[in-house]
Amino acid sequence: MQIGNVEIRSKLALAPMAGVTDAAYRQICSELGAGLTYTELVSAKALCYQDKKSRQLLRPFPGETPFTAQIFGSDISCMAEAAQIAVEASGADFLDINMGCPVGKVVSSGDGCALMKDPDKAIRLAEAVVKASPVPVTVKMRRGWDKGSINAVELSRGLEQAGVSAVAVHGRTRVQMYGGTADWTTIAEVKAAVSIPVIANGDIFSGEDAVRILRRTGADMAMIGRGCFGNPWIFREAAAALAGEPIPAKPSLAERCDTAVRQIELAAQYNCEKIAVLNARRHYAWYLKGVPHASYYKEQIVHMETLEDVYQVTAGIKRDLHDG
Repeated sequence: MQIGNVEIRSKLALAPMAGVTDAAYRQICSELGAGLTYTELVSAKALCYQDKKSRQLLRPFPGETPFTAQIFGSDISCMAEAAQIAVEASGADFLDINMGCPVGKVVSSGDGCALMKDPDKAIRLAEAVVKASPVPVTVKMRRGWDKGSINAVELSRGLEQAGVSAVAVHGRTRVQMYGGTADWTTIAEVKAAVSIPVIANGDIFSGEDAVRILRRTGADMAMIGRGCFGNPWIFREAAAALAGEPIPAKPSLAERCDTAVRQIELAAQYNCEKIAVLNARRHYAWYLKGVPHASYYKEQIVHMETLEDVYQVTAGIKRDLHDG
């Protein structure tokens, strides 16, 4: 598959997620089979104001390609300026416009999924970003704002005419947030309506789900979001399922712990130890999902502040707990 002039040799993408898809976690998922990665969503206004923390979020891990820098905002001139800054700061292969984030503080400013309520503005914004960006532009959206305004098909057509190179569609409305079930039918309708690549997102929690969503929608790629929390091996499983090969065995508890530690060490290397450990607390807890009697260690994880703390907690988990 090609997006713009860039070839992607995979059908699996890692979704952009705030507080989750930093460079360290993207590297782990990439090594396990994610063929296209996305940064966390980054504020266009923050980039235009030269915020250093926001630029930091755009840094790739060594050798990261193909990957996408994602920005959000609703001020058209600021988004166009931020597009150039984001590509320059990241060296990304693609630039993604967030039209899908459902979080209150994002949509209350007219950003994220709120853009779907004003499709004419969304298309004008995309047109300006396409003109400003030195790399192909993509858009991530939802089905619509609510069940009374399912407009992903019409918006995708308009975005294609505006010069957007691919669209990713999450099969929920903004009002649904992450509740209920993702509706893959809308994704299939988008795929039938446009000639640019379509990436299907929503309710992929196993390797078999990736096969099912692609079969059901006809989409070009499957984008995995919450299904990878504490389970980057879902990409390995999905790659095997798509190739018709046996699904690899689930990792042992020791392997999960080792991967969690490596992720935190990479984050410390790319950022700083304190921030890496603070940000990794919930990640480590996700790695322990389904492990019997893990509550004591989840309590310890909440108090980790240094890599030494991480090593001590990990030694205790390996000594006292067993696979569920």
